[in-house]
Amino acid sequence: MKIKVKLTLAVGLLFLLIIALGLIGGFQIISLSRDTNNILVANYNTLDFSRNMLKALDELEQENNSLRSFQDNLNKQQNNITEVGEQEYTDRLTKHFSDFKTNTSDTLTENKIRTDIYDIMKVNMDAIQRKSEIAKTTARNAILWLSITGTFCFVIAFSLLVNLPGGIANPIRELTESIKEIAAKNYSKRVNFQSRSEFGELASSFNTMAEKLEEYNSSNLAKLMKEKKRIETLINNMHDPVIGLDEERKIIFANSEAVKIAGLKTEELIGKNAQEISIHNDLIRSLLQEINNGKNIPSKIEKKPLKIYADGKESYFEKEILNISIVPTGEQTAQLIGHVIILRNVTLYKELDFAKTNFISTISHELKTPISSIKMSLQLLENEKIGKLNEEQQNLISSISDDASRLLNITGELLNMTQVESGNIQLGIMPADPMDMVNYAVNATKIMAEQKNIKIEINSEENLPKVLADNEKTAWVLTNLISNAIRYSYENSTVFIGVNSKNSMVNFIVKDTGQGIAPQYKTKIFDRYFRIPGTKKEGTGLGLSISKEFIEAQGGQIMLESDFGAGSVFTISLHTA
Repeated sequence: MKIKVKLTLAVGLLFLLIIALGLIGGFQIISLSRDTNNILVANYNTLDFSRNMLKALDELEQENNSLRSFQDNLNKQQNNITEVGEQEYTDRLTKHFSDFKTNTSDTLTENKIRTDIYDIMKVNMDAIQRKSEIAKTTARNAILWLSITGTFCFVIAFSLLVNLPGGIANPIRELTESIKEIAAKNYSKRVNFQSRSEFGELASSFNTMAEKLEEYNSSNLAKLMKEKKRIETLINNMHDPVIGLDEERKIIFANSEAVKIAGLKTEELIGKNAQEISIHNDLIRSLLQEINNGKNIPSKIEKKPLKIYADGKESYFEKEILNISIVPTGEQTAQLIGHVIILRNVTLYKELDFAKTNFISTISHELKTPISSIKMSLQLLENEKIGKLNEEQQNLISSISDDASRLLNITGELLNMTQVESGNIQLGIMPADPMDMVNYAVNATKIMAEQKNIKIEINSEENLPKVLADNEKTAWVLTNLISNAIRYSYENSTVFIGVNSKNSMVNFIVKDTGQGIAPQYKTKIFDRYFRIPGTKKEGTGLGLSISKEFIEAQGGQIMLESDFGAGSVFTISLHTA
């Protein structure tokens, strides 16, 4: 039965029961009213007439109109004959009253009249008693029928109250639970509604959907397994170690290269918790370090190469951690579901880098000696005690001296670069006066500034605290920044140097008023060998890169702000002593 029909029948039945209860109650009330009205209309009036006639007889001696009153009540009684025998008594009363009117002093006739009146009253009193019993019976029947009808209505209403809501709510609840099971990928769930209502049709449609989903899931299982095997084969054939973790840090895959460098067996890795393995395995602990530290892990983490013993030698690997996030269906917030750790084998490149660094270091050292010898020979030639040179010879010596100085600077930068690349930066960090380093750098670039008529303006706070720094290398960095500022500033301009302290840091600020740096080059300015296109090809392109390495090696920071067309500002921040 359809739900709409069921609800219509239930409400209609209640409506009919209410109408039936009202009709039965009204009928019984009308019957009871009719029975009581018969007593009042028929018998009560007769008793009233009889009483009035007796009263008229009693007043016959005192009032002359008593006969007329008697006659009036007798006429009314004659028109109110309702009971058996009442007509006979009334006729007899009429005859005796006619005889009495001819002789009002006849006592015998008067007594007969009284007897006739009493007989009429007795007949009506008996009728009243009989009709009272009938009224009582009618009242009892009314109560009985109303009780039966009310009980029947209550039973029907209570049955509807108990069964109807459950008959609608229970299938909905069962269907809701089944939908939740389907959402949880339990496609074997079925709904069994035997009724022919809309719920039955809904259950049939639901079961059809679940069956198709189950078929679809089963048909795709083989395809998914094939894709899984394909991905596993691809990962295992990669020459770089790859390890996959889920959100609980459990290792879900690791290729043969990862198993080999970890020094474990496949079954000791796959399916195990990486946190537990890291307790006894230094490599796994190192790989998990960035994941375990901090709550917000960058999607790509680049660190210095890891040195791992692999392939019978010390090998170098670059670690990259990829965070895998998905947006679940029906949601908008991404959810982290795991991590992939990739180790790229850079041993070959590292060996070539070491060879290059050693070569540059060796060449630099080898070049430094002859260049110094050339510089010394030039100084001897410039000495007039050896011989006076003509103007052309002096120009040649000056040119050779400039080239020798440039070569010496290049070899110095190359030596510094080799320190940076080899990781063997030798620092002598100790408390130093920031103004001493600034003054040294200004004096070193004073001649260069005078050649372009550039003014160097120094603004510093009073009572500056000392900084923890390598005096020589920090002064070299300041010299490099000031010389760059002079080189790229216009003639007759000013280079501003500021020194201040803030939050346990001392800031060195070098500001020029030159062309500035275009936005697309700001992120590359500290790269090795990088020079801004279109600028004069002076230097090696290593100065800013080495400066950054020197400052960061001291725990400091170097920053750039540039307004293209208005100049650049370099800021060095070092910790106070």
